[in-house]
Amino acid sequence: MSKSNNEQSIGIQELYSPGLKADIDIVAVHGLNGDAYKTWTSDECKVNWLSDQNLLPKYLPNARVLTWGYNANVASLKGRSTSSDRILQHAQTFIAQLQADRELENASESPIIFLCHSLGGIIVKRALAYSMSRTAAKIAHLHSIYTCTYGILFFGTPHSGSRKAQFAASLQKLASLTTPKKFLETDSSLLRALEEDSEILQNITDQFAPLMTRFHIFFFWEQERTYLKYTKDYIVDETSAAPILDDTERSGIGADHQNMCKFETKDSAGFRTVVAALKRYSLDAPKVISTRNIRAGELLSAQGWHEATELVRGLPALKAERSTAELQDSTGTLGREYQRHRALDGVAEEAGG
Repeated sequence: MSKSNNEQSIGIQELYSPGLKADIDIVAVHGLNGDAYKTWTSDECKVNWLSDQNLLPKYLPNARVLTWGYNANVASLKGRSTSSDRILQHAQTFIAQLQADRELENASESPIIFLCHSLGGIIVKRALAYSMSRTAAKIAHLHSIYTCTYGILFFGTPHSGSRKAQFAASLQKLASLTTPKKFLETDSSLLRALEEDSEILQNITDQFAPLMTRFHIFFFWEQERTYLKYTKDYIVDETSAAPILDDTERSGIGADHQNMCKFETKDSAGFRTVVAALKRYSLDAPKVISTRNIRAGELLSAQGWHEATELVRGLPALKAERSTAELQDSTGTLGREYQRHRALDGVAEEAGG
């Protein structure tokens, strides 16, 4: 994890670890003007429910809890830089950093559940589509994030966009509450991505739609309006935050857009609904993801064989036959070794269970 001059958290940060090997990774991704830690921390009591021993860790003691920070500022003030990265660049960075952390912590095959607030949900959707496409031999390690994702909880994410004029104005008003107008610089690239008619948002929605049946999804919407100086309004309305889709769950949370993902106690609005879903997902995920990892390994091995045979095409016939035979022999050996190690892992998992 690294921090900018104003102590904004950037990159992957571990908020809680059970000590031994965790059963699952829970990964939180903040939204516009958010922060890897502050987005999930109550303003009054300064309680972060992701790491507080009386909240999430109490109910999921065997989960590793991570948060990811990135520059999602829509305004700059005295050196706090405005994000110039578009959604894809954020998504690519996220996948690279999350995969690296899981590899270094020997958690590459652990199930993943994402917690996403606002723009964070858009980035996660784009990141999963990106991870899904990383199947070439040299970058197949990036495919593991897609393979291991079991569930996603969306908090106030604008899946279908929001009313353009109202949404952009609301975001600028939110920024201006703490930023003098003379210092305010709006980052239009992030705002445009979330507007109703945004081609970026539509493309991300189209890319993610075929993948949805693979995941357990829970949509949450804000049930209280946000104070915007002279008025109050919803930042993301119910229809955008919680589309009615088959095989998905949805629920309101009795808080405004900024506070809907901040829980001070176990009795805070929405906390029990959120944690119950996380517990349910975490119980089912290990077995499902274990099976997916095996299948993904087989598919990637088959694709690697196909790519390798393409390389020898065009060579002289005799040389090609020799190369193909050698390659087939080595690939078969690698495949057998892979399956042997997977079988041993399965025996170890059963013994540990």
